[in-house]
Amino acid sequence: MKRRQVVAGIGAAALAGAACTRNEGGGEGAAPAQKTFKWKMVTTWPPDFPGLGTGATEVARIIERCSGGRISIKVYGGGELVPAFETFDAVSSGTAEMGHSGAYYWKGKLEASSFFATVPFGMNAQEMNGWLYHGGGWELWKEAYAPFNIMPFPAGNTGVQMGGWFNREIHGVADLKGLKMRIPGLGGEVFRRAGGTPVALAGSEVFTSLQTGVVDAAEWVGPYNDLAFSLHKAAKYYYYPGWHEPGATLECLVNKQAFEALPADLQAIVQTACSSVNDRMLAEFTARSAQALDELVNVHKVKVRAFPDDVLAELRRLTAVVMSETAADDPLFRRVHDSYMEFLARVRGWTRISEQAYLQAR
Repeated sequence: MKRRQVVAGIGAAALAGAACTRNEGGGEGAAPAQKTFKWKMVTTWPPDFPGLGTGATEVARIIERCSGGRISIKVYGGGELVPAFETFDAVSSGTAEMGHSGAYYWKGKLEASSFFATVPFGMNAQEMNGWLYHGGGWELWKEAYAPFNIMPFPAGNTGVQMGGWFNREIHGVADLKGLKMRIPGLGGEVFRRAGGTPVALAGSEVFTSLQTGVVDAAEWVGPYNDLAFSLHKAAKYYYYPGWHEPGATLECLVNKQAFEALPADLQAIVQTACSSVNDRMLAEFTARSAQALDELVNVHKVKVRAFPDDVLAELRRLTAVVMSETAADDPLFRRVHDSYMEFLARVRGWTRISEQAYLQAR
């Protein structure tokens, strides 16, 4: 039965996709009038911000086009309808039918949420998609969000991020102590254990906070988005790797009642639109970050630095401590943690002799 439902959904999505290239607005051969839906989407990102904000807009555009206009969606950037960090609550309450964000921002509401975005020293984008789509991750995600009246969909990935911008060089673990840094999720908690002070900031606040000294360091995404924010004008040193975000999955949040009110073909279109952007956003970040890094280094003379080995070793050790302690206190966190880590243990062997071995050989 489950297989038949999936096939039916794919069939509906395929028919809807065909409609994207056919008659969309009436005229000869148009389908009879059907019920229409007007939705609002709130996001955590600045309006039309490259990659993240435009990814949210692309989800809405695909849904509108493939539904032949039966669903129309107005997209709001962070702060335009609700504050950036109230996206989850707005969708939960029905203030907006949809949202686009990162699950780790809801750590204060749901400790396990970070796993559905990214965790320190965890899976990359390719492995995350494997866990979500074929390892039970998405099912756990839906279960975790169900009490909040939200249905989550994977809807983007930045790939491995950078370690962040710093106003002083990091020579060892001691240099992290007392450092104020914009860093979210479990990475922020690990950074705190290392002696730093994690600060929660929306993307629109990162540049000013770094420039004025509200924070001493800040991670945002990577070259593509960091160049767009001109973060190279606010800090001297650009560190890698992004130990805290090795493959950040973004999410499309859909109010449960709003989703269930849709007929089956429109539900399939929503899901297919999110899956499409989940793939295409990673491709965009791969291409654009390569271009942006070249500009940062060769035009703006940014000083790119690798974190010292002892710093990474200590952050890795503290990650294990934070994971273990949180799992002991939170049963849902434990279940998601165990599923995530079991999949990582399995996929690591294949990654080692496939992607990792090839990159080393290349």
